[in-house]
Amino acid sequence: MNENSKPALCFSSVTIVGHELRKEFTFFTPRAENEILKSNLGHEVSDQTVGNILKKNGIPPAPNRTQETTWSKFIKNHQDVIAACDFFTTAVITPAGLITYYALFFIHIGSRKVHIAGITPHPNENWMKQIARNVTMTDWGFLEDCRYLIHDRDTKFCKSFRSIIASMGIKPIRLPPRSPKMNSYAERFVRSVKGECLQKMIFFREESLSKALSEYLSHYHHERNHQGKDNLLLFPDPKLISNKGKIKRRDRLHGLLKYYFRTAA
Repeated sequence: MNENSKPALCFSSVTIVGHELRKEFTFFTPRAENEILKSNLGHEVSDQTVGNILKKNGIPPAPNRTQETTWSKFIKNHQDVIAACDFFTTAVITPAGLITYYALFFIHIGSRKVHIAGITPHPNENWMKQIARNVTMTDWGFLEDCRYLIHDRDTKFCKSFRSIIASMGIKPIRLPPRSPKMNSYAERFVRSVKGECLQKMIFFREESLSKALSEYLSHYHHERNHQGKDNLLLFPDPKLISNKGKIKRRDRLHGLLKYYFRTAA
C-alpha cells in the first residue's frame, strides 16, 4: 500500500455504518455520513467511499431519499411545529337578512389546540392581512412556535397573507387541488364544530355566533375526549380530576354540550 494512501475500511466499520444508515436513512446527508466515519470511527474517507457504502447497503442517493418521505411521515415528524388553517361557514340572521359568515381558524397539529382567528361576512384581503399579523405577533401570536402552516388553495389565502406569514419565519404550504385528506386535522375540526354545535343552533346577529364558538372551544379544549389522543382531554382542569366525590354535570349552550366530572372529595 502506498504510504500516502488512506487505510482501507475494515469490514466491521462498514457493517456498523451500513446498519445505522439503514435505520435512519431519511435523516442522514453525505456530510453526516462522512462525519460518522471520521469522528466516531476514526476514518477520513471520500464521498465516493460513502457512496459505495450506501450502494452496498441498498440505500438510494440523498435526492431520492428525500422524495421517498411521505406526507403522513412529514406530519408525524414535525407535528409540534406545524399548524393548519381553514374556513368554515355559518348562516346568521341579521337585520339585513340571512348572511353567511366565514370563520377562519388555526389548529396546532401536535396539541390539537384550536384558535378561531376571526369571523366576518367579508373575508377580503385587508382582513386576511390583519389576521396574518395577529397570529404571528411576537410573544402571543398563535403561530409563534410554528415553522410550517398548511392551507388549501382557497383564493382567500392571498399572496399578501402568505407573505406576512413567511416574513415571520413560517413556511406556508399550499396543498394540491382537491386534497382534503392532506389537511385532515383541520377538516376533522370542521366536522366536529358543525356536527356538535353549529348545525344544532340558530344564530341571531354576529354576537350570538361568537359566543357559541367561544363556548364550544372551551368545551373542545377542556371537556371533550379526543379519539386521536387516546380518548383523553386535551387540557384538563386539574381541579376536576378525581376518582372520588359526587358525579356532576356541566352544561354549556343550554345543555347542548355536556361534561361529566367528579367533585373533589
